[in-house]
Amino acid sequence: MRLGVVILAAGLGKRMRSALPKVLHPVAGKPLLAHVLSAAEMIGAERVVTVYGHGGDQVRTVLADAGCLWVEQAEQLGTGHAVLQAMPQVADMDRVLILYGDVPLISAETLNRLLGVAADTGLGILTADVPEPSGYGRIQRDSCGRVVGIVEEKDATPDQRAITEINTGILVADRARLDGWLARIDNNNVQGEYYLTDVIALAAAQGVPVASTRPGRLAEVAGVNDRVQLAALERDYQRRAAEDLMRSGVTLADPSRFDLRGVLHADPDVVIDINCVFEGAVRLSTGARIGPNCFLKDCSIGRDTQVLANSVIEGASVGADARIGPFARLRPDSRLADHTHVGNFVEIKKTSLGTGSKANHLAYLGDAEIGAGVNVGAGTITCNYDGANKSITRIEDGAFIGSNTALVAPVRIGTGATIGAGSVIARDTPADQLTLTRAPQRTIPGWTRPRKRPAS
Repeated sequence: MRLGVVILAAGLGKRMRSALPKVLHPVAGKPLLAHVLSAAEMIGAERVVTVYGHGGDQVRTVLADAGCLWVEQAEQLGTGHAVLQAMPQVADMDRVLILYGDVPLISAETLNRLLGVAADTGLGILTADVPEPSGYGRIQRDSCGRVVGIVEEKDATPDQRAITEINTGILVADRARLDGWLARIDNNNVQGEYYLTDVIALAAAQGVPVASTRPGRLAEVAGVNDRVQLAALERDYQRRAAEDLMRSGVTLADPSRFDLRGVLHADPDVVIDINCVFEGAVRLSTGARIGPNCFLKDCSIGRDTQVLANSVIEGASVGADARIGPFARLRPDSRLADHTHVGNFVEIKKTSLGTGSKANHLAYLGDAEIGAGVNVGAGTITCNYDGANKSITRIEDGAFIGSNTALVAPVRIGTGATIGAGSVIARDTPADQLTLTRAPQRTIPGWTRPRKRPAS
């Protein structure tokens, strides 16, 4: 059965009070619509069509690589009208699944269950039982419990409004039958719109069985209409991500103060302290400990390595039994070997640090190749940029760089060399020797500090 998915994403989203289209607001660092597109991909949809409207150009630009077809709903005439715009794009599909761009947490598991229960019927819908159904369409069932229709709240009687089983809007239908039902719906209702939900009554009237199932969690079918709802879904996502990590053997100091905005692969016995943010693809090996208030993006942390408080690691790899921070910053293309130390207020960019090498205080190391067993003193910088080009600094094994040293690239520091504190090194230095560029120290006899002139 060839499955096509239609995602409705044309709404204005007035209550968001934002210039950003509603479906581009993020949950877990990813646009709402991107979550829905991922779900469609996970269930093996052969074709995905997104119906856009307000802010459509921006939506299409942000999600240009989504791999879906785009159809514009120029006039907002209701959900039935929106699906009609997409039907020509799925004309060769066997079944069509309708999803919503502002319902981001729908799971592939729930959708596969819906597809399964509706496999032998012409229509299947996802319903939910909620304690407060206000605002939702109510499910109508006959005395035998069969679904016979959906009534929108604005069109419902008081008795119908008392029903707690609601329509989530998510449905799957035989494509040919859906074409026929959509052709028959009208806008004779309070809102003057073409309701997609009207196809339920049309199907029931034709004797077509309407299968139904419910989501595993209510959050799966929760939509986003304002920033309060957006924040609620964010915390739901993060809570589930935290629970999955803990079940896999990771310790979280406080699961409510954890944020994942990508994919985190963490081995057992990793420990993560409070207020840490993970973006992109992050790998934490067994025994790694991440201190409080750290930001890690697109990086890997080796076995038993400690990342101390308030450190930022982006696009870098760190070996085993290393120590990073506190207040350290590793920028992209930094590669730290085993047993390295990068301490407080040290910034490293596009630099390799060999086994056992250390930069413990107040240094900038950019575009450098640093060997094993090197000690970089406080205040050291690699002067890697001349205003036009970047150049490489090479520090060979066992070198000792004294505090407050400037290494003017391109330059090579020889194996075992020592650079005296306060030096500016602009030429290669030999191995196993002391090199320094200090001016001779002088004491000026009889010198006194200037004094303020007395007030006149």
